[in-house]
Amino acid sequence: MWLSDAVMSGFHSPTDPGRLQAFRIVYGTVLTTRFALSFGQGGWTRFAPGSLSRRLAEQRFGPQRGRLLAGVYRPALIVRTAASVALAAGLVPRLSLLLVLAGAAMELLYLKSPSAVRFTLLTGACLMGAENLGHGLHIEHHPSTANTWAQVLLVAVTTDLYWNSAFLKLRSRQFRTGLYLAQMMYAYPHLKDRLVYRRQHAIPSFVHRHTGNLSTRDIRLWRLVSVAVIIAEFTLPIALLLPQTTPYAVAAGIGMHAAFTALKPRQLITFSGLALGTYLAFAS
Repeated sequence: MWLSDAVMSGFHSPTDPGRLQAFRIVYGTVLTTRFALSFGQGGWTRFAPGSLSRRLAEQRFGPQRGRLLAGVYRPALIVRTAASVALAAGLVPRLSLLLVLAGAAMELLYLKSPSAVRFTLLTGACLMGAENLGHGLHIEHHPSTANTWAQVLLVAVTTDLYWNSAFLKLRSRQFRTGLYLAQMMYAYPHLKDRLVYRRQHAIPSFVHRHTGNLSTRDIRLWRLVSVAVIIAEFTLPIALLLPQTTPYAVAAGIGMHAAFTALKPRQLITFSGLALGTYLAFAS
């Protein structure tokens, strides 16, 4: 297995640099989508004079720093979006990546649940460790040690993400028993029309129509789904590393993340896009 060879050699065994170069394109594309969406649904007017977000920023950081954040916010939105496009296109990739990371880190200052931002920063830091990010949309496939350390690091970050998520779900009795998903399906048709913004969920109608009644049958069904998700998150990193099981693991991962994203399209598009993109790093 290439991963054990890389670790045993002190990260001096050759790998395919194209794996990280392809992930750089995926990373830039996903962040372009995230940053472009941030212009809508009130994102452009965040920190406007008299707004609640402006007041909260001034209370948290002080009046002077709050005004400074409000002043650089809109220019930062534009710069980071342009940088993510440049990163995906391979134009000055290292400088573009630095600007993208800075723009993503800015969200830590005002988002209430910045989990996706943390994952963005971690995977971006892995890319920063690559010596050969490539240029343009061309992908090299000549084995070298330039990206070995970064590829191992990206695999480690993704594995930790999945295993930590599985462990937390396993510890949650509400999720483990299927009650969490059953309650979500039950509440969804009653609350979807009261959401502030449309299209925050994309659950197929037949799913909540046939499994949203909180009956014993429904809870039992969602218990099976919950257990399947926990098992999948535990086994996916290992299955992705084994050539014999890689195609099946990729298919399972795509299906799982598609289901996750249907629950929260806007919130999980970054997480799911980057997580699926990291699968490129698992192959030799």
